[in-house]
Amino acid sequence: MKDKIIIKGARVHNLKNIDAELPKNKLIVISGVSGSGKSSLAFDTIFAEGQRRYIESLSPYARQFLGQMDRPDVDEITGLSPAIAIDQRALSHNPRSIVGTLTEIYDYMRVLYARLGEVYCPTCGTKIEKLALEEMVDIIINRGKEMKESHALILAPVVRGRKGEYYQLLYDFLGEGFGQARIDGKIHSLHEKIKMSRYKAHDIDIVMDRVMLSDESRLFEAVENAIHYSEGLVKAVFREKSGSTKLTTSKSPTEFLLSALRTCPKDNFSFPEVEPRLFSFNSPAGACPTCHGLGKTDLFLKTVCQNCAGKRLKPEALAVRINKKNIYEATALTIDSAYEFFTTYENKLNARNKLIAENLLKEIINRLGFLLEVGLDYLTLRREAETLSGGEAQRIRLASQIGSGLSGTLYVLDEPTIGLHERDSDKLIKTLKALRDQNNTVIIVEHDEKTIKSADHLLDLGPLAGRHGGEVVANGTIDDLLKHASNYENSFTLKYLKGDLKISLPKYRRTKISEEIKIIGARANNLKNIDVSIPLRKFVCLTGVSGSGKSSLLYDVLYTNINKVKARIEGPLAKASKLLGTEYIDKAVVVNQSPIGRTPRSNPATYTGIFTPIRDFFAELPEAREKGYSASRFSFNVAAIRGGGRCESCEGAGFNLIEMHFLPPILVKCEVCQGKRFNRETLQVRYKKKNISEVLNLTIDEALPFFKDIYTITDKLKVLKEVGLGYLQLGQSATTLSGGEAQRIKLGRELTHPLGRRTLYLLDEPTVGLHYHDVAMLLEVLNKLVEKGNTVIVIEHNMQVIKCADYVIDLGPEGGEKGGRVIVKGTPEDVAQNKHSYTGAYLKKYL
Repeated sequence: MKDKIIIKGARVHNLKNIDAELPKNKLIVISGVSGSGKSSLAFDTIFAEGQRRYIESLSPYARQFLGQMDRPDVDEITGLSPAIAIDQRALSHNPRSIVGTLTEIYDYMRVLYARLGEVYCPTCGTKIEKLALEEMVDIIINRGKEMKESHALILAPVVRGRKGEYYQLLYDFLGEGFGQARIDGKIHSLHEKIKMSRYKAHDIDIVMDRVMLSDESRLFEAVENAIHYSEGLVKAVFREKSGSTKLTTSKSPTEFLLSALRTCPKDNFSFPEVEPRLFSFNSPAGACPTCHGLGKTDLFLKTVCQNCAGKRLKPEALAVRINKKNIYEATALTIDSAYEFFTTYENKLNARNKLIAENLLKEIINRLGFLLEVGLDYLTLRREAETLSGGEAQRIRLASQIGSGLSGTLYVLDEPTIGLHERDSDKLIKTLKALRDQNNTVIIVEHDEKTIKSADHLLDLGPLAGRHGGEVVANGTIDDLLKHASNYENSFTLKYLKGDLKISLPKYRRTKISEEIKIIGARANNLKNIDVSIPLRKFVCLTGVSGSGKSSLLYDVLYTNINKVKARIEGPLAKASKLLGTEYIDKAVVVNQSPIGRTPRSNPATYTGIFTPIRDFFAELPEAREKGYSASRFSFNVAAIRGGGRCESCEGAGFNLIEMHFLPPILVKCEVCQGKRFNRETLQVRYKKKNISEVLNLTIDEALPFFKDIYTITDKLKVLKEVGLGYLQLGQSATTLSGGEAQRIKLGRELTHPLGRRTLYLLDEPTVGLHYHDVAMLLEVLNKLVEKGNTVIVIEHNMQVIKCADYVIDLGPEGGEKGGRVIVKGTPEDVAQNKHSYTGAYLKKYL
């Protein structure tokens, strides 16, 4: 029993009271079509209960700061370990957050730069060294030997480039027993009256002693006095000509300045104490005073700070170098270059410095290594957290977890292969197995064939989505399930893995020459001033390894500039020289997987506009007309005083939120309307024995025959059924929809528009969260949009989608600085023939 997680009676969302056993310390994949209940089981049941139990073990005082977790709707779970979820939420929207701070690499770098950095003057670039008294004496003796000198004049620089007469200062030194001073390059006796111009800048060096270099104790005393009187500086002067007994009266080429502090000998720049906080852009000690460490003076307009040129730090921090690079230049390196930079530096260190840097470099190099393992070699350490995709954010979290070395933990991951090219998924699988081998249980929600086949265990949910899903259709080791796949009739996953079902190649590709949009000189991020032609009225795929420049081309260049042109905004284009052919399209629309609404009030009916004709229809019913009801009466968002018919006790939400202080807040069904959202009078208006609340509870499949012959409603319902969402309820809360479902609702809404809109649709990895079964439906929808005269461009790594495109543009060859070029463009067959394309190499077997 100890080596299993046993779940009994799970009923979260659409799970149908399921029981399941999962092995511990294994790599487990939970699969199934979109909406079948995978996340409900992995995150909302297993992870939620694991985390809740951990939080429950803390004191009530500690619990109030951690936030409370609801008990998931499950009878019993045994064998759970403390749980960590690694999902695709953005890591941070704080503009101060960068990849270096998220992974803690920057924290170790700050300490390394503080301990071993070489300090240069920010003003003149001279190297500044902080010397001990003994080191100074040794330097003077050695320099004397080099120059074959027997004597040295030791001076204390007490005034450096300051105005004044300094009568009292010189008098005080005479009183201390000193007899000579060098003023503005000339030696004077302090016994004589010395006149100085009050308004002129002067240099005053007091002569400490003229000593023989062989008399070390006297030299030591002279240097010590000079440090004392000048507060840290010593000047040593050798005679110009050997054998001359006269004192040098001007600055000789054989004179040098030494500092016990970090002060520039050339321009008197005094360096602050070099501490780790000097390199922190989150601390006043290191942050640029103009932009306060943000690198921008206007976050909204992204105006780069003129003072630090976007580098975030004070000039002092940027004047400290390791291996000829300051800390900003080191964070500007990509992960693979940074790995090389620090390993080279480690090999060059002497024994003393190696001892100081050993632990710091070990942490830095290990963490960079983990980022390389999860395929993030193209990111830079200074990349802002808010610009990372969900997949990148998740892989950074994953790299941090491997570095933590925890064991006996339960990890739950949501599609870690998102944003990864097939070439890089092997590295990721290796990382997941390394996490498992540290005696952890790793559960991943995944659709990627390679990842599923590499797992130890598979739990498949289905058979379909929503109320037609939520059952266990297969559960066992991968080898076992594939061997006996015919026993699992309802498992679409096994049918696709065995090849019994497959996504077919299109019968024909749209190769007819059409209009095109031409981008000339695209140079956003890592794009190398490229020219790209995109054919219109076709299904186009943008491919390439992670970080090759796909999103930069699609969003930063194409989408931004089309909007600029269509809005008739004057001025140069963003990160491109020219954009031709925009007259052939009316607008550009981004269709992503963000939620269709953030509140439970938003639902498929309101978002797609189906609810408007339904409310109009109910207002036209005889009962409604008798009572003088308008369409507003049937809206749960309109208050009674404005003619609405919602329940005022819950304001049309159907439930009330009750705060419980030390316990989590509870959603309770409204006592007045019993969750129906509307008041009693409104609910008396019925059509085919159903009131407006009961209509919202219908699924799209049920609503189609119910509203038969009412074309204003059924036309929109048919589109949602065609995009594979027939199982959703019309009034289902937007917060319960998966990313794939939200995206298909948005596509459905676009399909309900009339013909001839000439729209350019941009989609970034639309297959995220989609099973093969859903991908087939998505391809049908995208092709319908193209058939209506629109253009669809998708960024995609899924070979099942790429093989179905009319035209492919492959960027690369690598990610980051080594990417940003067009490798090949043409039909999928053309791409597969190209020897330089990673995409082509993997695409071959799918054609």
